[in-house]
Amino acid sequence: MRTFGHPATRKLALAGAVAAAGLLLAACGTDDSASSGAHHGETTTSASPSRPATTAGSAAAPGAFNDADVTFAQLMIPHHQQALEMAGLADGRAEDTEIKKLAVGIEKAQGPEIEKMKAWLKSWGRPESAGHNGHGMAGMMSEQDMKALAAAKGRAFDRKFTELMIAHHEGAVEMAEAERKNGRDETAKKLADDVVRTQSAEVAQLRKILDRL
Repeated sequence: MRTFGHPATRKLALAGAVAAAGLLLAACGTDDSASSGAHHGETTTSASPSRPATTAGSAAAPGAFNDADVTFAQLMIPHHQQALEMAGLADGRAEDTEIKKLAVGIEKAQGPEIEKMKAWLKSWGRPESAGHNGHGMAGMMSEQDMKALAAAKGRAFDRKFTELMIAHHEGAVEMAEAERKNGRDETAKKLADDVVRTQSAEVAQLRKILDRL
């Protein structure tokens, strides 16, 4: 028993305890470091340089984009704007109840879509217009078409509105199909999907209206 009380023995025991503690701390440090390294690796991997951060709730499309996305937005904005102008003419001119409701639905749907596309172009650093001005755009009405529609009233308006809106919607669907095929930005392609779905359904509805007018 006196042997364990010897100073040299106590020093050896203390040195062993310190060494064991050092090994334990080193092991913990290695685990923390590895965990931290894995965490940083995951962050680096998930961050994509082609997908810049956007503000939460922003209407801007967050993904990588290409020229087809830009053209889609630049062309669809004036296309939608003309649809809103046509729908606005129904107030005070349309006689058919279904056409009146359809015109209101077009205004509610396409107004917000215009704002979304403007936000995309701003986030992409592209102008809202690239000099297209509606020329050669699928389904766009001429100035004469718009004047004739504005001059019509009652049943004559209903029939002309239906005929023109069918052609207008079919043009929008054609443009949206091109975006679905050639676009890159997923948010823009999702809007193109919505345009194809909703406006194809409205074309079918307008054809039925035209048949009974």
